[in-house]
Amino acid sequence: MQDIQNINDIKQMVDSFYGRVQKDDLIGPIFNEKLNGRWPEHLEKMYKFWETVLLDNHSYYGSPFAPHARLPVEKLHFDRWVMLFNQNMDEQFKGDIAEEAKWRAAKMAQMFNYKIDYIRENET
Repeated sequence: MQDIQNINDIKQMVDSFYGRVQKDDLIGPIFNEKLNGRWPEHLEKMYKFWETVLLDNHSYYGSPFAPHARLPVEKLHFDRWVMLFNQNMDEQFKGDIAEEAKWRAAKMAQMFNYKIDYIRENET
């Protein structure tokens, strides 16, 4: 196994990960309903996001949290997302960038969960 090195590795990582997500019994239905046939568009955004984060090639511009703010998710959904992400990474890549991807995914899930909880607790 090798580390993530280029956009083709990013595409492989994203495609295989979201392939798992789509089939997952817990989070798959949430993603599939939200995206409603727009998976190719979502995957393109994810290529750019992870290319920006991991390869320092700034191709993603936007706010990743906003589309997630009103999803019907809780900590167990984020835990599953992270578990699937880590499994996917560990089966395909090994190295510093792969480890950074797992760390960043876990931190992002933690932050998104915190923000969603905050929004729900402070709605009037």
